[in-house]
Parts: sequence; C-alpha cells; structure tokens
Amino acid sequence: MPATRRPIDRFYSVIPAGGVGSRLWPLSRADAPKFLHDLTGSGQTLLRDTWDRLVPVSGEQRIMVVTGRAHRAAVEKQLPELADRNVVLESEGRDSTAAICLAAAILERREPGVIIGSFAADHVIPDTELFAEAVSEAALAADAGYIVTIGIRPTEPAIGFGYIQASAALAIEGAPSALTVEKFVEKPTLVVAKKYLESGEFLWNAGMFIARADRLLEELGRSEPALLAGIQELAAAWDTPERGAVVDRVWPNLKKIAIDYSVAEPAARAGALAVIPGRFRWDDIGDFASVRKMQSGGRASDLVILGEDARILSDASSGIVVSQSKRVISLIGVKNIVVVDTPDALLVTTTANAQRVKSVVDALKLSGGDDVL
Repeated sequence: MPATRRPIDRFYSVIPAGGVGSRLWPLSRADAPKFLHDLTGSGQTLLRDTWDRLVPVSGEQRIMVVTGRAHRAAVEKQLPELADRNVVLESEGRDSTAAICLAAAILERREPGVIIGSFAADHVIPDTELFAEAVSEAALAADAGYIVTIGIRPTEPAIGFGYIQASAALAIEGAPSALTVEKFVEKPTLVVAKKYLESGEFLWNAGMFIARADRLLEELGRSEPALLAGIQELAAAWDTPERGAVVDRVWPNLKKIAIDYSVAEPAARAGALAVIPGRFRWDDIGDFASVRKMQSGGRASDLVILGEDARILSDASSGIVVSQSKRVISLIGVKNIVVVDTPDALLVTTTANAQRVKSVVDALKLSGGDDVL
C-alpha cells in the first residue's frame, strides 16, 4: 500500500470476528475459529491480515472488532494496537445484523455522521491497493445516502457464493463505478452460475457493507424495528457503567438474522442499495477445496500440505492434507483428497464434497459430540 494513502474522512472500519467456519472442521473449532488460523501461508492469521488491510483506509484508532467473549484474549493478542474501547464483545452469537448494527449505533453516538465499513475477519484479499480504491468509492456513495456493498467480478461459475445482480450506473461524484443493485440471489446451481457468468450482470456477494451509520440504522428500522430498538438500548448504555446489566438483559433477546436479509435486500427493493464492482482478488476460504485452490495456485495436480512438522508420504496423489498431529499419513494413488488430521478428530473427504463438511458438524451437534466442536 503506498505510504501516501490517507485514511478516508469520517470512516470507521468494523471487523465482525465471529462464526465457527464449520466447513473447515475439524481445523476450525468454537475455541479457535478460522479467522485465528493462517490459511494463506502469509505467516499471519486471517484476522491479522484483515487488520493490516484496513489500517490504510481508516487508521489504527478507527477499527472496531466485534467478537465473542471467549475470543477476546486471542483477538487482543493478534491485534495489540486495538483500542480497548473498540472491542465489542458478544455474550453469544446473534448473526451479522446484531454485530454490525450495534457497532454502527455505538459509533454514531460517539461521532454523529460517521461512515462505517464492515469487513469479515476471515477473507483473503491480496490486492490491498485495489481494495482501498473500492472502499474509497464506496464511502463516497455511502455519504450520498446509499447502503453500499462491494461485489467481486466472478472468474468462474462458483456455486459456493451468493450473487448480486447489478444494473444501471449511478451518477455519484467520485464513485464512477457505482451501480444500482437489482437483487441478491442465493448460492446457485452450477447451471445457473454459468448463466450468471455469461450474462456479465452478476457479481459475487463478498459480504462487505459500507454506509453512514445513521442510514444503516434507518434501513434496519424499516424492516426490523424491534431489533433496532434493542440495539439502540444497548448502544445507549455501552459507554456507561450500566453496560453489563443491559447486555445481559437485552442481548439474548435480539433476533438472529443476517444483514443481507435485514438491510441489504430491503434496501435493494427500495432502490437504496449500490454496489462497487471490486477489481481485486478475493476469497472467503469457505471450505478445504478453496484452501487447496488458493495454496496451489489452481493447479489440480498438486498436493497441498499444511501443518508444522507434517509427516506426509505421497505417491501419485493430489488434494490437501492438514496435519496437526505427529502421525505419518500415506497417500497412494488418490486424487483430490482432503485429509484433516487433528489430535481428537480425523476428516477424510474429497474437494468435490468439501462443502458437505458442515453436515458432519450438524450431525455431531445433534449426537452430543460437542467435545470435538
């Protein structure tokens, strides 16, 4: 990132650091979710990579992290520069609306007119300058009153991502890339994803949202007034001695809903949602197939090996092996295999079935296997 880049005026970055990343089980666990792992080979966790990417656009003192109480120590160890007042702790996960909109409500009380950008703690974006350019455009579109998202131009018919359909250009000074959002669509089938790619009208939904905090809360109030009321009650008490009591009373009753459904989709229907097409490389590392692809540079013949002191013997095999044990793992003549070996759990699947790992986690929950989750 060029040293000459200045932080964006009135801008605050918010990092929701939650979720378990169940498709990356048994590597990602409740006590060590995927944002606390190095899955890129950078030598840093995904959370630290996210922080470093956001410092140039907002500055170290203007980054807020929303995370679970159980992860506070690990987060603060990763981010020693993080200001104490910018740590928002959730007593339990209530999905992205509560996390992002509580941060917005707190920051709006501290600094009326603030523009916030929400960026997940576990995404991979190597092109930091192109990312900063997109965020700068998004902030200007947000200041014009839009709820803004950053979409990624698809490079393949991926079925693991949601999509955004964009249409007409918006005439916003300083944001020439801004487009109107027609609608959000869920993860498609391969046939549908190919049609989206061919049309040129669709972008991957990267889950990045930028808005003036007051506009974000206004849009939430239109669709979820009870949720907004709870969030505003929390924000009013946040910087006071009453915080703990109010959190214990209000937080468990907040509705669990993703911000895509509570804010983005209603805003799109109202013509109030804009998208900036990002020109940077992006991946949410949603499963072991995406980890393998990223680590191998897309070479299908490669065997990717992760883990310190991994003891892997391979003959005519490809895929990915993640080793956290001292066990010798031998692979002979297997293609596109996924092996994740931890001290208390072993996963064996294929890259084609990597998305189905979540079903194993769901089954373990139902069967009382919480000791390995």
